[in-house]
Amino acid sequence: MMSIIDELICDLKIESTEQNRISGQRFFKENVNIIGVKSADLRIVSKENYQKVKHLSKTEIFEICEDLWLTNCLELNFVACNWTYNRRKEFDKDDFYIFEKWVNLYINNWATCDTFCNHTMGEIIVKFPEFIDDLKLWAKSENRWVKRAAAVSLIVPAKKGEFIKDVFEIADILLLDNDDMVQKGYGWLLKVACQKHENEVFEYVMKHKAIMPRTALRYAIEKMPKELKLEAMKK
Repeated sequence: MMSIIDELICDLKIESTEQNRISGQRFFKENVNIIGVKSADLRIVSKENYQKVKHLSKTEIFEICEDLWLTNCLELNFVACNWTYNRRKEFDKDDFYIFEKWVNLYINNWATCDTFCNHTMGEIIVKFPEFIDDLKLWAKSENRWVKRAAAVSLIVPAKKGEFIKDVFEIADILLLDNDDMVQKGYGWLLKVACQKHENEVFEYVMKHKAIMPRTALRYAIEKMPKELKLEAMKK
């Protein structure tokens, strides 16, 4: 019998094209192992194959997900993100350390970083907010993706106005980072926090705009009213 992962790969290859594979690579500066499946088709394949394993325990699902991460294949990594998030109602504190290990060992591009952290990490932080302090330690990592993860793990709760104090603390740690992927990450976080805390984010940007990298600044003010954007962009 084919293994679960073999069946997944087979189904993904059926939906793949060389044109999609080449097109997908253009979104990345680094080389990424891509099969070449459109996002909509990937979601369908992931959902259909999950039906075959949903009866398994959370531990068994996470073991499969780790094997999917180990393939270092973009589409299979996305499936790992999806299947992990499917078990969010069962998340407990010990799962944070599993997820932290995955972030450190397996995430090596912006797409898997954002997909995993926006959903799974955001969910476990909301459920167990004491792990916010761990995100602040991530922000001091030498690994660019771990630093980005520190910011983007708060994207979903920040949209709802949550964790604003922590949003600014993480932005403070990442403020002068010279990596554009990190700058875009915390700039994005400030942008979504702006939806519920526009005045506070604007004050933060104005306070730091002389030293904030322009990439981060532009992301942070993207959704602000025109007059505030013009003020923030003045030199």
